[in-house]
Parts: sequence; C-alpha cells; structure tokens
Amino acid sequence: MERYDSSPVPLSPAVRAGEFSGGQLIFYEVDHSGDSFEARVFVNNPDAVIDTPREPAHGYAGSFVIFGHGGCVGDEGHCDVPARQKDPFDSRSLHALTPQTKTVDVGEALRRVHGDGDSIVVTVLAILAGADSAELADVLEFSAMRLVAYA
Repeated sequence: MERYDSSPVPLSPAVRAGEFSGGQLIFYEVDHSGDSFEARVFVNNPDAVIDTPREPAHGYAGSFVIFGHGGCVGDEGHCDVPARQKDPFDSRSLHALTPQTKTVDVGEALRRVHGDGDSIVVTVLAILAGADSAELADVLEFSAMRLVAYA
C-alpha cells in the first residue's frame, strides 16, 4: 500500500493523563522483499501527504526505513520464507527475507496529543526516493501495528 490510515487507536489512561515516560508504535511483519523506502508516520493528521512538513506541528511522529532486496532473482522457491518452529536451541539464522519488526518512538507525539481525546489516528506514507523527487509507492506491507506506552 502507498498509505495506511488506522482506525482510532485507544490511548491508555496513563497516556490520556500525561503520566507516561515514552511510547512506541510497533509494526509487525514488515515486508522488505521489494524496493527500499521510508515510512513516514503521522499522528492525528489523516490529511498528511508526501509534501506535509516533517514537523511536530503537522503531526509528524517519526519514520522507519526499509532497505529492500529489490525482488527475487533466484530459482523458483528461492525467495520463499520457510516456516520455522520456535525452538530455543535452534541457532540458525533466519531466512534473509523473513519479515521485520520496526519501531517508531512516538513519545513526543503522544505528549502533544494527550488530553485531546481517548484515541489517536495513525497515518503512514510509503515514500520512494526518486532521481528527481520522492513519490508515494505501493511498497508498504505489514501484518499488525501496536501502540505501547511506558510508565
């Protein structure tokens, strides 16, 4: 997807009261098999576009970067990520295309919005760097997102 707009994400009572030390948005199973890109994260700015300033006043919370593999060039099945059982004694490395977990520190963004309601809306823009300019691209894929706040 080029952009992700969340449903309202509930804020804990501690965040609503401003009684927290930090927070993170955690993105699970982020695909990195395609192009490299930057994922810009905005809080409570569902109108964010590629030209939206990366400033707190515009809801900018941070970003994560994917160094993509650029697609598969191996034989058929070469890039298929095999299923693995979780075994505490299995010390083998994961497959190179195993989806990643990415975190974005959103503590400052939460401090800006605490007291403004009981939820936030998260917008993520997937941006490719181009030769002349950046552009939105259909490269963002993840299975779940979670907001964590720390006391």
